[in-house]
Amino acid sequence: MKTCPFFGVCGGCKFDFAAADYHDQKMALLRDLPITGDAVWTPAGLRRRADFAFADGRFGFYAPHSKDIVPVRTCPNLVPEINNILPAVAALPWTASGACLITSCDNGIDIAISSNVPYFTAEFRDAAMKIPAIRITWNDRTIRQTGAPQVNFSGRAVAYPPAAFLQPTVASADALRNMVVAAASGAHHVADLFCGLGNFTFALNADGFDIVGTGVKRDLFTHPLTVGMLRAYDCVVMDPPRAGALAQCKELVKSTTSRVIYVSCNPQTFMRDARVLTAGGYKIQQLIPVDQFVGSDHWELFAVFEK
Repeated sequence: MKTCPFFGVCGGCKFDFAAADYHDQKMALLRDLPITGDAVWTPAGLRRRADFAFADGRFGFYAPHSKDIVPVRTCPNLVPEINNILPAVAALPWTASGACLITSCDNGIDIAISSNVPYFTAEFRDAAMKIPAIRITWNDRTIRQTGAPQVNFSGRAVAYPPAAFLQPTVASADALRNMVVAAASGAHHVADLFCGLGNFTFALNADGFDIVGTGVKRDLFTHPLTVGMLRAYDCVVMDPPRAGALAQCKELVKSTTSRVIYVSCNPQTFMRDARVLTAGGYKIQQLIPVDQFVGSDHWELFAVFEK
């Protein structure tokens, strides 16, 4: 395949991941960052979650810069488990409009539908009951469930809540975890902030903190770990949402924590936070880009700061 057959038709990808110059095109987005090593490239065809749109009976991906929906019944960037179920999902009697997140969990397919219409029709319910998914939800209502969807992190099975954040591929999740664990080597006590479901937490035997997920329930945007709390940790791992971790960085620079491992999905907020850390005495030791959002204009960044 020299080009994706949907590229330029559907708006799912910013770059044609099958093109010969894909790496060069995407690396150009990072020309202003102080990269210290080679990028980690995730192969196409491994994406385990995809967010589809539906409206007026149509189902697929939005067209570029448009609310028009392009019918998609298979995508070369998705795992086979999603492509196998996609035609049946697309054929459901869709009403209203909204989004449909399909996730390939370790024990089956999870389908989370969100819509501004709180109800689904009896016809939709009856058709959805025939879909071979482990769980189907509409907003906060369960349509079908035959078990509890799970994902595994470092051998630990974790329940997957509907529409929860999950690294888009197993390969990129593993790559990031391996880099984080290596960078945390020698640390005595690690705090995993914005820990989510625990991609790093279990492998590090860390204390996790987040609003939802495996750790202590704490809103780190409004209540970051304080200087007093940070005394217990010689290493902090942070993997915040796109908004970054500004409030937490302002506490870290006042702390005695010697190592900060920062995983970011937004280069802009990462650089903002990096300026706070470096102004506060930390020095950046590593900055490695990871292409886990294959085809998109998003990068994941892995960074290590020390003081």
